[in-house]
Amino acid sequence: MSKNYKRTTITSALPYANGPIHIGHLAGVYVPADIYARYLRMKDEDVLFIGGSDEHGVPITIKARNEGVSPQQIVDRYHEQIKKSFEDFGISFDVYSRTSAPIHHETASAFFQKLNADGKFIEKSNKQYYDEESGQFLADRYITGTCPHCAYDKAYGDQCENCGTSLSPLELINPKSALSGNVPVLKETNHWYLPLDQYETWLTEWIIEGHKDDWKPNVYGQVKSWVDHGLKARAVTRDLDWGVKVPVAGSNGKVLYVWFDAPIGYISAAKEWSKKTGKDWEPYWKDEETKLLHFIGKDNIVFHCIIFPAMLKAEGSFILPDNVPANEFLNLEGDKISTSRNWAVWLHEYLTDFPGKQDVLRYVLTANAPESKDNDFTWKDFQARNNNELLAIFGNFVNRTLVLTHKYFNGIIPALGPTDAEAGRALKEIARFPGKIGSSLDRYRFREALAELMNLARLGNKFMTDMEPWKLIKTDEEKVKTVLNISLQIVANLSILSEPFLPFTSAKLQKMIKLNGVNWKEAGRVDLLRAGDKVNKPELLFERIDDKTIESQIQKLMDTKKENEAGTAVKPVKEAIAFDDFVKMDIRTGTILEAEKVPKTQKLIQLKIDTGIDRRTVVSGIAEYYKAEEIIGKKVCILVNLAPRKLRGIESQGMILMAEDTDGRLCFVSPTEAVSNGSEVK
Repeated sequence: MSKNYKRTTITSALPYANGPIHIGHLAGVYVPADIYARYLRMKDEDVLFIGGSDEHGVPITIKARNEGVSPQQIVDRYHEQIKKSFEDFGISFDVYSRTSAPIHHETASAFFQKLNADGKFIEKSNKQYYDEESGQFLADRYITGTCPHCAYDKAYGDQCENCGTSLSPLELINPKSALSGNVPVLKETNHWYLPLDQYETWLTEWIIEGHKDDWKPNVYGQVKSWVDHGLKARAVTRDLDWGVKVPVAGSNGKVLYVWFDAPIGYISAAKEWSKKTGKDWEPYWKDEETKLLHFIGKDNIVFHCIIFPAMLKAEGSFILPDNVPANEFLNLEGDKISTSRNWAVWLHEYLTDFPGKQDVLRYVLTANAPESKDNDFTWKDFQARNNNELLAIFGNFVNRTLVLTHKYFNGIIPALGPTDAEAGRALKEIARFPGKIGSSLDRYRFREALAELMNLARLGNKFMTDMEPWKLIKTDEEKVKTVLNISLQIVANLSILSEPFLPFTSAKLQKMIKLNGVNWKEAGRVDLLRAGDKVNKPELLFERIDDKTIESQIQKLMDTKKENEAGTAVKPVKEAIAFDDFVKMDIRTGTILEAEKVPKTQKLIQLKIDTGIDRRTVVSGIAEYYKAEEIIGKKVCILVNLAPRKLRGIESQGMILMAEDTDGRLCFVSPTEAVSNGSEVK
């Protein structure tokens, strides 16, 4: 809901400190957040832009264990790398903190203690997997098994990375401990839970009634779906050694769950900033006249729109987010970015391979931002946008203007003389651009805002091309002065309005035209540069990127793909089983009679299959590879004596057999000859 605020607190999702930053992180979170923060600062608004490393959680302990080092060594390594990459790329955090810092442990502990003292938690005991050989409870990532949705045999206890379905450890088929390889046992353990169900009515009013019109459709839709399906109590603690210790006597071996701990990192970062600057952090988190914004990717929507707000509401003294402008995912060359497969463009490598070209990547990621749907980054598009847009439009106009100013008037800004209709139109158009760009930024439409910035550069190019000062100089020098004065005023406006998007370019351009101390409020003026002042000689703002440079980047990715294929072309044979175990499986041939995509899911199709024995329902995670209407009548092999299990409220009575190709695609295992339904597969 729109209102006037005194200040703005901007948070950006805390990157996990177990690996470097890639372009998916930048496009989804950090570039738009930085653009917005810079925009507000240019309007002289009070802004606190928060970043930091998320340094707790199981993936970090697993990486440490695999490398034979401590978790602290892992997070120290990646925190410093991530922080430096952000600095070199121009992400203008006011503070970049970390969740392993003492101030964060103190803040998170105090937050937990406040909720615990106020009776906001539920304590209860339940059964969790325990590794008897290792002598510890197993967090979800320490458990692997077969996914009940797609039969992938290396699914984790929290998610199947093959089909993307969220899981709980108890859903896995044939679970094993990642520590010892043994089959874990179920053992009682006590934990604290946040009863989200008790906040359903309030969340419905706050989100569904209060933010329907101002939150992005992808955010509002996902949150509404979660609330509509009913919320459940969620554990805020877990059995683990690495993390913020649960501040309750007798709770040794328990830490705060990372989903509870990490968002409190925004608050502890503000406290760290306060200590360094001497400014009071509390107004940025507790004053109702502060706008709180969370910039995140779509995988964090639920945490920032349901769980963290419920935590803040339970605590009672904090403001709630005004907006959560989450983006979708960015793919790379038509494939999902994957850190485990090294299928990514890493920021630290880009900065080495393309020195001085931070703004090119910022531009491309903004122009192609996944604001409403997943989008794709390709190196050819990167090259084309640099050469055909930044260089040919923006850079070309600036260079022509400054070159002609030096050529005809020794770099002295000429006076504005009488204006004809065309010059008058250009002057009027200049004044409109700050409002156009600002309106788009106010609505978090960064692609649209960037397009308007480039339209200003196009206006300059068209004006100069139409006026042809290189011809006019022979007959009408006074008119050339007017043409170049207007062109220089466009250059000056570009230098201001480009700062949120292209900060390095803006700084370089302002140095060339000797424009200092201007802000957004002065943009749109046509007297930013004074007649009689002298501009510096032009330098190229952008350089052409050649085919060889791009081909080397594409080849790097192709080499990665070959390595992945070589490593996964044929999976190793699983451990031997007894013949008696095999014969227990009852696999039959069948025919798909009906098929329907399960609503509000990406992967699941509900099938009705004639097994020759009966007609039964099976839910299968194949919607990414097959359309429901295409597979009706398909012959399949089905495991008919698999215990039924409910998936999204539908009881699935079996599992169809699928083969996984080397690229991860699932394919039907079907009889090649005509056989009757119900025939046994032996």
